[in-house]
Amino acid sequence: MAKKTYDLLFKLLLIGDSGVGKTCILFRFSDDAFNTTFISTIGIDFKIKTIELKGKKIKLQIWDTAGQERFHTITTSYYRGAMGIMLVYDITNPKSFDNIAKWLRNIDEIAREHGVRFLETSAKANVNIEQAFIELTDAILSKQLAGKDQTEVSDKVRVASADSRSGGNCC
Repeated sequence: MAKKTYDLLFKLLLIGDSGVGKTCILFRFSDDAFNTTFISTIGIDFKIKTIELKGKKIKLQIWDTAGQERFHTITTSYYRGAMGIMLVYDITNPKSFDNIAKWLRNIDEIAREHGVRFLETSAKANVNIEQAFIELTDAILSKQLAGKDQTEVSDKVRVASADSRSGGNCC
């Protein structure tokens, strides 16, 4: 039997319209890399990164969802069990911001309340990427340390995130 290398496992989701930078945010956080080549996510993908916070080793399982409507049924099934959700939009694309309401409705089908924090990020410039994941993880961890059951739907934590992709295409 392999030794467990973490104390806690948190499932996080990145959701938003196609082409807003979800994959770029994920790669910047997990691999500290930025790619200007645009390749749409097909269905869903994920990466794992372990961080230390408040004396705990936390394994983050970060799911990158496709933003295209044709994958909606597939990706919404991954909302269940998520402990944190980042809503991502492109600040250079006002329609992607307007569609945040649609994504919130999708979340609201599973969660009953919104405690949305706003944190502007840029995967290209590496601005606030790590902070967004740390704050989201910290909020989840604080609830766990306070003895709250993270399986309760109303205890979901979400961070709204924006990504500016000016100067190059991004995924």
